[in-house]
Amino acid sequence: MTVKRNALITGSTSGIGLGIARGFAAIGHNVMLNGFADREEVERLKADIASAHGVKVGYSDADVSKPEAIAAAVEQTKAELGEIDILVNNAGIQFVSPIEEFPIEKWDAIIAINLSSAFHFTRLVLPGMKERGFGRIINVASAHALVASPFKSAYVSAKHGIAGLTKTVALEAAEHGVTVNAICPGYVLTPLVQKQIPDQAHARGISEEAVVRDVLLAAQPTKRFITVEEVASLAAFLADEQTASITGAIIPIDGGWTAH
Repeated sequence: MTVKRNALITGSTSGIGLGIARGFAAIGHNVMLNGFADREEVERLKADIASAHGVKVGYSDADVSKPEAIAAAVEQTKAELGEIDILVNNAGIQFVSPIEEFPIEKWDAIIAINLSSAFHFTRLVLPGMKERGFGRIINVASAHALVASPFKSAYVSAKHGIAGLTKTVALEAAEHGVTVNAICPGYVLTPLVQKQIPDQAHARGISEEAVVRDVLLAAQPTKRFITVEEVASLAAFLADEQTASITGAIIPIDGGWTAH
């Protein structure tokens, strides 16, 4: 039987993060949602998840590009749910452009949200996890933590950084009952990916249909998008007590993309 835990999932008002939050709630974990969303929609989400699974559901609107907001989100989670047992660093943004045209402010924002936020959340929750002798830190990276694609210099750099952060913290936490792993999805049809399609079409000078066929799914041998539910199931597996020996792993869930 799964022990009820408290989980903080960043970027969890939609897409992969919301799928992970729902998956955790379904096995009895309390969840703290985070992200930018309409307040009415957030309240509906909270009520829906809580009533469906009988768990506590909180929400933080912390801007994870700001260290002080991250600290406030951690304290809010502790106040509303209790000590944080599971941290999922999932928040991310994307921008597609040739590097010579890449806006500096977009580079800074992507590094702050996709990489630095994971550092700040981890440094704040890890001491408590070590003290209690249990913790699960799950970083949602990307197949782009392992391979590159053109026009995504900031995103690929951040995700490669997440892979290095994952391995480093796993080594530091290895004797304290805390595991640190990274999930590396291929293309999942989330709002983030949907937004990329016209951007990629513009950058490459091709149609949106061609982007899906010849760019997004070209490298995935299964020729289909990864589902949010598949990623959520892997996260739930890594959060379990029985996966204590899986740490420092960079795990592709990419339809065979990185097998090339």
